[in-house]
Amino acid sequence: MSTRHVLLGLLASGPSHGYDLKRRHDEQFPEARPLAYGQVYTTLQRLVRDGLAEIDGTESDGGPERTAYRMTEAGERELARWAGEIAPPAPFVTNEIFAKVVVSILSGGDPAAYLRAQRAAHMGRMRELTAVKSTAGAGLATVLSADYALNHLDADLRWITTTADRLTTLTAEVDAA
Repeated sequence: MSTRHVLLGLLASGPSHGYDLKRRHDEQFPEARPLAYGQVYTTLQRLVRDGLAEIDGTESDGGPERTAYRMTEAGERELARWAGEIAPPAPFVTNEIFAKVVVSILSGGDPAAYLRAQRAAHMGRMRELTAVKSTAGAGLATVLSADYALNHLDADLRWITTTADRLTTLTAEVDAA
């Protein structure tokens, strides 16, 4: 996920302080990794440097100085370009789970036990996400985000099942190489 573009998207609704942008990010993308304040302010500085945002003003109200930022016309164009850009499917799949299965075979480990443990971890995460999206008052962003993660976990589980069924053949191929 492009932090700079997400922050531009949040600025599209009007000028905001870094603190407000971080809070809104965490609300709008509830299942994403929360942004660190330092990342927000560093990204805002880069947006200003690149002409995509500008300082709207500063205020202190007796506390620390707070700088408000707003998106520029160049920022609006960049956001529209990025938002309309199709995300290409990855040309190569690099998957840590697959790598660990192969390394387990190469090192004389137990890939079947690893796949069982990984399945259990995925199932646990799926239960957590199902509870999150089923909570009374869960917002649509939370539900959609949980659904996205659940679908990816489900695809991983199907792959784990298929791989477990093919471990004998995979082991023979890896050992022969």
